[in-house]
Amino acid sequence: MELGIYSFGEITQHPDGNATTDVTVRLDQLVALARKAEEGGLDMIALGEHHRPDFALSAPEMVLAAMATATERIRLASGVTVLSSQDPVRVYQQFATLDHLSHGRAEIIAGRGAFTESFPLFGYDLAHYNELYAEKLDLLVQLREQESVTWQGRHRPALDRAQVVPRALQQPLPLWVAIGGTPASAMRAGSLGLPMMMGFFSGTEQFMPRVELYRRAAEQAGHDPATLRLGASGHMFVGRTSQAARDTFFPYYSGYVKEMGMMGGSALPRSVFDDSIRRGLPVGSPQQVIDEILKRVELLGIDRWLGQIDVGNLPWAIMNESLDLYMTDVLPVIKRETAGRRAPESADKDSE
Repeated sequence: MELGIYSFGEITQHPDGNATTDVTVRLDQLVALARKAEEGGLDMIALGEHHRPDFALSAPEMVLAAMATATERIRLASGVTVLSSQDPVRVYQQFATLDHLSHGRAEIIAGRGAFTESFPLFGYDLAHYNELYAEKLDLLVQLREQESVTWQGRHRPALDRAQVVPRALQQPLPLWVAIGGTPASAMRAGSLGLPMMMGFFSGTEQFMPRVELYRRAAEQAGHDPATLRLGASGHMFVGRTSQAARDTFFPYYSGYVKEMGMMGGSALPRSVFDDSIRRGLPVGSPQQVIDEILKRVELLGIDRWLGQIDVGNLPWAIMNESLDLYMTDVLPVIKRETAGRRAPESADKDSE
C-alpha cells in the first residue's frame, strides 16, 4: 500500500489575513514539503495543475523538478496533468526529463481537469472537452510505448515517424488515468489497461460501480485483472482528537469551498461539514483517518492513497502538525494492516 500527499499550491487569503499568498514563499514551502514527506516515510507527492490566480502551480513540472533535486526516494507525480489542454508530446518530454532528473521517480496522473480555465487560455473549445481528452490520451499512450510515432487526430498536427526524445528512464513511464465520477472515464482507463486514480471527498460506496466498470472494461479488452492498480485521493486533515480536527480545519475548509464556488459562492455550513465527515471525509483523529483509508482499501481495492494535506491554504504550522500525525500515527498502521495485500505487478504491461 502506497501513501502520499498532494497539493495545488493554494495562495488564497484567510479571513485572519495571515495566509501565505506570495508565490516564491509558497513554492519554497512545497519543496520543503517534499523533503519532509520523504523523511517521514511517505511514498509519493503529487502537484496539481491550475491556471488561476488563487493557485501557484500553473507549471507543476517545474516544481517537481526542484523537488527531484531536493529528495532521493519519494515518487513525484502530477495530480493532475490537464491533458485535454496540453500537447501530449511536451507532456511526455517534460516527464521523461523529470524521470532522469529524479533517477526514475516520475509519474503522470492525467485527467480532464475539474476546472476549465486552461481551455480558452490555450485556444481550445470547451465544446470539444471529451473529444480532446480521448484523443490526447491515445497519443500519450502511444508516445510512452514507441520512440518513433506516426499518429493522426483532429486537434493536433499529425506525426509521421516522429522521434520523441528523451526517452524516460522507466520503461514505460508510469501513467495513471484520473477520474471524478464519470463512468466513461473509468471505462476508458480499463480498456487501456492503465491504473486508475479516483478523486472524491466522501461517499466511498458511490465509486464501487466505477471500479466494476473499470475492471469489466479491462477484462473485455484482454488485460489481466491481476495487473490492474487502483488509487484514491481526496481532502484530508488529521488532528490529535476528532473534535480538535473538526474545529481547527473547519474555518479553512469552509473558506476553500466558498473560494472554489462549490456551493454557489457560499461558505460551507458547519452542519454540512460535519455531515461530510460522517459520510467519509477523512477529517478527524488518527484512528478516524485510518478507518476511512482502510474503508477505501476494503470497498474499492485501492493500493494507493493520496491526501490533499493543505486544503484551504492552511497555516504552515497547522499543516505541518497534521502531516506529522499522518506520518507518525496513520502511516505505520495502514502499512501494517495492508502488508498482506500483494501489490499488482506492473499495471502498464497490459498496455504495451
